[in-house]
Parts: sequence; structure tokens; C-alpha cells
Amino acid sequence: MNTLIEKLSDCLHEKNFVKLTFSKPTSVAGDLKNVYVRLVEIKGKEKFGCTYRYAQRDEMKNFEIEVGKKIMTDIFEFFFFNADLFSQEKIFSFQKNKNKKNENENEKNNSEIKFIEKKNPDAGKIISTQHNLNKKRILNPHAQYFHALGITNEQGDILPTGQKKFKQVDKYIDIVSHLIAETNLRTDAVIADMGSGKGYLTFALYDYLTSEKKLHPHITGFELRPELVKFCNDTAKQNDYQNLNFIAQDINDFHPEKLDMLIALHACDIATDIAIAKGIKAGAEIIIVAPCCHKQIRKEMDDVNNEMQPILDFGIMKERQAELITDGLRALIMQAHGYKTKMLEFISSEHTPKNVMITGIKTTPKPELMQQVERIKAHYGIKMHYLEALLA
Repeated sequence: MNTLIEKLSDCLHEKNFVKLTFSKPTSVAGDLKNVYVRLVEIKGKEKFGCTYRYAQRDEMKNFEIEVGKKIMTDIFEFFFFNADLFSQEKIFSFQKNKNKKNENENEKNNSEIKFIEKKNPDAGKIISTQHNLNKKRILNPHAQYFHALGITNEQGDILPTGQKKFKQVDKYIDIVSHLIAETNLRTDAVIADMGSGKGYLTFALYDYLTSEKKLHPHITGFELRPELVKFCNDTAKQNDYQNLNFIAQDINDFHPEKLDMLIALHACDIATDIAIAKGIKAGAEIIIVAPCCHKQIRKEMDDVNNEMQPILDFGIMKERQAELITDGLRALIMQAHGYKTKMLEFISSEHTPKNVMITGIKTTPKPELMQQVERIKAHYGIKMHYLEALLA
């Protein structure tokens, strides 16, 4: 036991500690299978980060270094036969003799311990002790518009109140980047963002396309609230985003001759259908929508006359089923009209239940899919899906 702690202390002092693992549990360990120990950095201070691996779950615990040494001793003394200490240069193995073990829960295990020292085959690798490694970000948080939008401070540090929004924006751009990789988006692509709001995603998209992809897009954000339109236009000027502008206009009044990308996030009910239809009619290469509210289909489902009726008598189940059917039919109708569609989670459900995103990339139409649409509609007593009517 003393040798284990001595070697562990030496590794910490020489700053070449990699990890410590405990294996082969004793009978008193219960369903605890392994313990893995590494160094983590929390608020600038090194600690032991311990993963307790049970049969059905993992538990994470962090300990101060000196407290952790005592806990390491107890873990090995009572709960495991093997301990393996890894430094950057060597591996120190400690193995109890099972034939001499004493596993009485009320007594310490004082069995004989075999000590083996050998060279670490991964010698020379750099080990990081950071607890929260920064994920690779697509966007640069130091961009001035993030500060104007209240996500970062003047130094470009993400504010605590801006963490969720920045992650959402970065996730959005990650999705867009994969869609662009599957298409031949024009250098001077024309892009419409329906319901752009305060412009979080609109600014990020313009920044990504111009800074990272070296394109020269023309992006227009459509927003009914004039105060947000003014704010966004002022922010675009401050960032010298010459081809990014915002206008106060209803999406019903938008009739583009040519459109390369259409975006409509959180457009309520049939507004999502209107946006999709405009994108399809304009021949957009990419369509991205994140639907919100599903009233139209929910009302039509009052005529359901099948085995689902008893379940749909519960209001909340009817509402959720309406969401699934509405968005499922949207995806099928888009495929029928020549778009390869995907449905994915846009925002984690811990933040909002309205987190489904539908993406479409222009491809070959599959009109035969409308037969499936008709069968689904008939099953749920639906006479008409609004998107279907708009494209008729």
C-alpha cells in the first residue's frame, strides 16, 4: 500500500501521471466493477477525477489531491485485487494474492501484494489534465456581432447567460456546413431567413459563409417587428456586412424569382408550410425549417375513426401525434417534390420540446410518395395537409 502511494506521489511530483485503474473486484465491492482515476483541472486547480463504474451506471467524483490519496488506498485495500498506475514512462502494477485474501466486510484485506514495474508502450504522449476541454468551434466568439447580440463581453468571452445561445448557434452552423458539403451552392447564393428575429442565426450564417467558405452570399432576414429590423440592420452595418440586410415583411408577400437557400426556424403552424412551399417553388438548393405549433393537422384529426381513437382521446397524446404526423407528412411531400429530407434534433430537449429540424437538399422528385401521404391522411381522417394544398 505504501509503495502504491509513494509511486503515485512521485508521478504527481514529476508531472508525468497519466491514470490509475482498479480492477478485479473483491466480494465486498458489490456491483462496483472498476474505478478509473485521472487528473482533472477545475477552476485552475488539479484534482483527482474518479469514475466509479458499476454494473448499470457510472458515477463521477472529484477529490482534492491529498484526500484522494487516502481514498485510493481505501479503494485498493477493500474493493479490488489489482491496481495499475500509469506514468508517461512506466506502468506500475500491484496485484493481491487471491489465495491469501481476506474478504470479511469488517476486516481489512492484508493479503500479500505483488509489485511489477515495466515500460509504458505509450511513452512520450502528451496528457491533458483539463476537465472541460474546449470543443472545436466553427464560429469565432470574438466576432463583434456576438457582443452586440449580448452573447459575449467586449473581450469576446462568452457570458454565462450566452452559453446556451452560442451552443445553439454553433450547432446550427454545423448542420448548415454539412448540407452545403452535399450541394453546389453558388458563390453569390441568394438566401432568405424567414422570421429572423434578433438575427442570432442570420449573422452567424453570413459570418460562416463569408469568413470560412469564402462565398459572397446575399442574405435577407424577414422579420415583422420593426425595432428588431432596425437593430439588425444597424448591427450589420457596424460589422461591414454589406450583403446582409433585414426587412419588415410578411413571408406571404415574399415572391422570389431565384432562391438558393430558404430558412424558417420556429415559424408557427402553417407559416412553416408557406416557407417550405416558397422554397420549393423557387427551386432552392437547400431548405431548413424548425417547425413550431401544429394546429392545422390537430384540428383535422377530430375525424379519426380507427384503433388509435382511444389513445387520441387524451389531449396531450393527440397533440404529440399531430406533431409527428404534420412533420412526417412535410418530409414526405418535400421528397415527392424533389428534396432529400432529414429530420434531426436541433436544440436539446432539455431546453425546449420544439426541437425538430427538417432539412431538404434538392434532388430528383419522387411523386409516387404522394400515395403514402394519402394513406396516412386517410388513416387519421385528415382531408388536407396545408403544404400539399400550397403545392397543388
